[in-house]
Amino acid sequence: MMRAHDDTGRPPFSRPLAVESVGENGLRLVLEASEEERSALAEQDGLLGISALTVEAEVTRRGRDRLRVKGRVRAVVAQTCVVTLEAFDSSIDEPFEVEYAPEAEAEAEYARAMAEIEAAQDKAGALAAQPDPPDPIVNGKIDLGALAAEFLALGLDPYPRKPGAEFSPLIEDAGEKPSPFAALSKLKKD
Repeated sequence: MMRAHDDTGRPPFSRPLAVESVGENGLRLVLEASEEERSALAEQDGLLGISALTVEAEVTRRGRDRLRVKGRVRAVVAQTCVVTLEAFDSSIDEPFEVEYAPEAEAEAEYARAMAEIEAAQDKAGALAAQPDPPDPIVNGKIDLGALAAEFLALGLDPYPRKPGAEFSPLIEDAGEKPSPFAALSKLKKD
């Protein structure tokens, strides 16, 4: 499970935004993570390092109490290749679109979505595509840094391969295929 906060309870990359600061025309933001924030995110996500992390976001109002945040997380991360065990850099470019609602509304919509999923599983055994319920607005704020960290983690390849790295299975002699009991028969002869 991923840690979303450090030992002080703060997320490693945090950019709180007050809902009241978003006007009718919305906001366009570009956020950069500091070296310290990138280091903390790399540790959280099990990476060797993050040399760059930029977030571009457009925040717009959806009615009086809701926000929609649409944008991209771009990063250069250092990972270990699962084939060669060598370090290499890879680029992440992860789009996102998230709606935010007041905390009580978000919790109610989440509960309703979970009930619909359970009902669909009971009836058909398969799930129809459901829109994601909104994320909660907490104390009148949303955290664009925490949102970016979440989508950075989602954009990571769980089995990263260095470009050009190929897995080659061990090939034994093409001669006679040994019996799985060959080792046992050697012991018996001794």
